[in-house]
Amino acid sequence: MAAFYSLLAVLALIVIPWLGAGMGMGALFGIVLPYIAIIVFMVGFVLRIVDWAKSPVPFCIPTTGGQQKSLPWIKNNPWDNPYDNKGVVMRMVFEVLTFRSLFRNTTVKLQQEGPKVGYSSEKSLWLFALIFHYCFLVILIRHLRFFLAPVPWAVHVTEFFDSILQIGLPVLYQTDALIVLGLFFLLARRVFDGKVRYISLMQDYFPLLLIIAIALSGIWMRYVVKVDVIAVKELAMGLVTLHPHLPKEAIDPSVYVHLTLVCALFIYFPFSKLMHMGGVFLSPTRVVPNMSRRAMWVNPWNDPTVKPHSYEAYEDDFREKMIEAGLPVEKEA
Repeated sequence: MAAFYSLLAVLALIVIPWLGAGMGMGALFGIVLPYIAIIVFMVGFVLRIVDWAKSPVPFCIPTTGGQQKSLPWIKNNPWDNPYDNKGVVMRMVFEVLTFRSLFRNTTVKLQQEGPKVGYSSEKSLWLFALIFHYCFLVILIRHLRFFLAPVPWAVHVTEFFDSILQIGLPVLYQTDALIVLGLFFLLARRVFDGKVRYISLMQDYFPLLLIIAIALSGIWMRYVVKVDVIAVKELAMGLVTLHPHLPKEAIDPSVYVHLTLVCALFIYFPFSKLMHMGGVFLSPTRVVPNMSRRAMWVNPWNDPTVKPHSYEAYEDDFREKMIEAGLPVEKEA
């Protein structure tokens, strides 16, 4: 039902602007809604980051792998189990650029022999997640040509390599095909994997279906109806320069559908799990060096008026009862 309700919500976001554009409501979906979406996104994103940044970190709780640094002759990996800020930076670089922790993903299966539980490496999620995120990044860079004049050299280079295969007219961008492939794999995983489906909620399905709709509507505009790119850029430049206006040439309703879907993603972003884009840099399980044995970690929530109670003081208070219970003590009664 969560997937069904999410699909209904996305379909509503498609039908409403499509009908609204035919009723002369282009200014609402092409001007008013984008400004609302940008404001909500920026304010929501900043407030969420500030809220996380203000949260105290009471304990040293990094999630690490491998041996912690200890004696000189004991090997350890300073990137998997960093003990200083340099190691944390390298760990975050690999995490953000290559999804290193996701590369270690494992799957659990009930084997027939026994029966017994078996664990095996599962790289498909890492691969398709990497494909989706990098294709999304390239598509965002390509879309800068609608908002900048003149178009930067880096955008032209990105477009050249993205269409280097020179397939069809208009030329097929490889990322257009790959992002759909990655998105449908992630959706199929949630639908057909029983373990993942069991823990999936509407907030898992909705952004996934929303991004799929954005990708498919963009493909529809470029390769099927072939919208007037000049008119679209005129609309986009008006928004960026704070001189919004609808172009004189009529724009296909699919443009307003695509724009509405993107605005919905912007509005939804700060209140969803998609905020992992910013939260990964503030997570104490990621950005704190594992130095719990090398440095004193003071809980910022501790009441300074409460004196610490050492083990020696604890034993002094309960020594007789500990001896009666047969517990070992450092000092005899």
